[in-house]
Amino acid sequence: QVQLEESGGGLVQAGDSLRLSCAASVRTISLFSMGWFRQTPGKEREFVAAISRSGGSTDYADSVKGRFTISRDNAKNTVYLQMNSLKPEDTAVYYCALKFLSISSLRGEYPYWGQGTQVTVSS
Repeated sequence: QVQLEESGGGLVQAGDSLRLSCAASVRTISLFSMGWFRQTPGKEREFVAAISRSGGSTDYADSVKGRFTISRDNAKNTVYLQMNSLKPEDTAVYYCALKFLSISSLRGEYPYWGQGTQVTVSS
């Protein structure tokens, strides 16, 4: 059974930084691409960032390009999302997700999800 556990969320002010972590309970995380998504009440879950199995390829939503960085440490079975220059519109529950094979920004291609961590950015 695959389990993903996010951590690192919290309440910050606009312009601050946060680093989210996602720990995966899989034997070999390097077999899987990983993604971060976010959701606010009444809206669909939206893509934020994704990283390939080796970490050599990444993809970002336009809204976070230049501010967020996704990375992974396969030895620790962990994926990170470094969020800089946070804005109030970044406020959401952030979810990590795991999929087989290639990197993707499509929510439906990810079969495994964490429970989410709340990020609140005050103005």
